[in-house]
Amino acid sequence: MDQELQERLARSGYDRPGFAADYDLYRPRPPSVLLELLPRLAGVDRPTLVVDLGSGTGLSTRPWAAFADEVVGIEPNHAMRGFSERGTEINVSYLGSSSYETGLLDASVDIVTAAQSLQWMRPERLFPEVGRILRPGGVFCAYNYTVLQTPLWEAAAAFDFVQARKRELRMRVGIDREAAATPNVAWLEGSGVFRHARELLLHSIEEGDGARLVGFAFSEGSMRTLLEAGVSEEDVGLDRLRAAADAMQEPVPWLIGYRAWLGLR
Repeated sequence: MDQELQERLARSGYDRPGFAADYDLYRPRPPSVLLELLPRLAGVDRPTLVVDLGSGTGLSTRPWAAFADEVVGIEPNHAMRGFSERGTEINVSYLGSSSYETGLLDASVDIVTAAQSLQWMRPERLFPEVGRILRPGGVFCAYNYTVLQTPLWEAAAAFDFVQARKRELRMRVGIDREAAATPNVAWLEGSGVFRHARELLLHSIEEGDGARLVGFAFSEGSMRTLLEAGVSEEDVGLDRLRAAADAMQEPVPWLIGYRAWLGLR
C-alpha cells in the first residue's frame, strides 16, 4: 500500500471502534440487478471468480457467493477486513492487499467490482491492475449510490441537507483540502484497458425506518471525523434529520439511485 493511501485510510474514520458493524448494518446493499447483469455481460452463466475491490465489511462481496464459484474481496483496512472475515460463506475470502497490487493471477477473473470505492483509487494505478487480472471478455463494474428517496419528503430532504452540509463543513474546517474526486466513465475510457465503456443509471429498493436513516448518516467516516473535529450535530443538520426520522417509526420503501460504470476487457 502506498503512502498516500495509508494516509487517506488513517483519516477515514473507518478504524473507529464499532464503525464497521454500523457500516455493515446501515449502508445500502448492492443493487440486485447487477448480480444478474454482470455475468451475462461477461458471457457466463456462473462466474468462476469475482473480485470486489475496496470490499470493506464484505457488504458488496457476500452477495456474490450464490452467483459465483469463488469470490475474493480486496480490502487494505484492517478493521473493515476483520469484520468481513467473520462471514460464513465458504467460497468467499478476503485479502489485505491493495487494489493496485492484488496478487491475483493474470487473466484469472471474470468480473471485477468496486462498490462505493472507486473514488478512493487513482485511475492510473488501478486500471492497469484491473486489466492484468481480468480475462479477455471479462467485465469491470464500479458503482456508487447517488440519491435516496423515501415516501416522506421531509426525511429525504433532511438527509440531502446533511450530506451537502457535511461536504461544506469538511472543506471549511480543513479536513478536506479539495472536493473528493468524482468517478466518471472517462476514467475507464482513458485507461486504454477496455474495448467498450459506458455509464448506467439504475436503482434498488430496500426498506428502512428512521433509525436506519440516522444510522446511515453516521455510517460514513466523513461524518464521524467531522464531528470529532469539533463540529456540532446541529451545525451539520443532524438534529433536523433526527426530527424527520421520528416520523418513520416503521420501515418504508427506500428508492436508492446509483451510477454504475462498466468496462468490457
